Amino acid sequence: MTDTRQPGSVLAQARARTQALAQQPPAAAEAGRAGPLPRPLRPKGGIDLATVLGLVGGFGLVGAALALGGSLGAFFNLPSVAIVLGGTVAVTAVSFSVRDVAAAGRLLLGAVTRTVHDPQGVARYVLQLADIARRNGPLALQPLAPSLAAEPVLQRSIEMIVDGLPADDVERILRTEIEADQARARAGAAVLRRAAEVAPAMGLIGTLVGLVQMLDNLQDPASIGPAMAVALLTTFYGAVLGSMVLSPLAGKVDRNAEVQALVSSLYMLGAGSIARQENPRRLEILINTVLPPELRLSTFD
Repeated sequence: MTDTRQPGSVLAQARARTQALAQQPPAAAEAGRAGPLPRPLRPKGGIDLATVLGLVGGFGLVGAALALGGSLGAFFNLPSVAIVLGGTVAVTAVSFSVRDVAAAGRLLLGAVTRTVHDPQGVARYVLQLADIARRNGPLALQPLAPSLAAEPVLQRSIEMIVDGLPADDVERILRTEIEADQARARAGAAVLRRAAEVAPAMGLIGTLVGLVQMLDNLQDPASIGPAMAVALLTTFYGAVLGSMVLSPLAGKVDRNAEVQALVSSLYMLGAGSIARQENPRRLEILINTVLPPELRLSTFD
């Protein structure tokens, strides 16, 4: 069966369709082309149960041992507390700046109440964005940027992609930001580790102070007991503060920084892939190289 249509009529129909598409309102064309966007990524916030339960359990066991052996009031001495706590903060501040100590205090609070990231959920979300950008173009992600304030790295990634920055520039900027975030976290953990080293030393200094007071007042038996309490309790407070609080929390700050670096790396891989308009299957392979084996994805299998 032969085609009876003339070449001129075919060209005319093609021109007509092109003109109709060109005259279509841009907003309507984009809405029909982009389709529904995923819900904004909102990491969960709350109490870190592992930290809270560990601290409560540790202090609970110590408190139970003290209560079973005698009066809890005998283990409280205000001068000893002042020497250990005040001395630890003061001596730690000598090694760092006031800003570093204040930043470490915020990290200390963040180790107990922190934003919980799910690397596998983040990876799935990045793949969704890559699939949308692959089908509809990077500009289809622009409406998402204002709603991602909770994830500033992802928000800046989308903004740079929409602005048309080359993929190499996007990755270089994000890598620099990730390295700066990790450097700040390492500095905060270093402050906590230094404080964990200073606390037992301040306890020893308090012990020496108490012993000198005791020896200086041997003629007064009533003063021997309080001086001995200062001597022993400062060592106790310093060991508890350094070994049960500061050192474990420094490790938790390091772990939180590692999780945040992993999440930011996923954003960086996704941003580079989207900027290059690569196939999301390739992005999944890249993501699986940084995810732990138990969290790896098989979305396109």
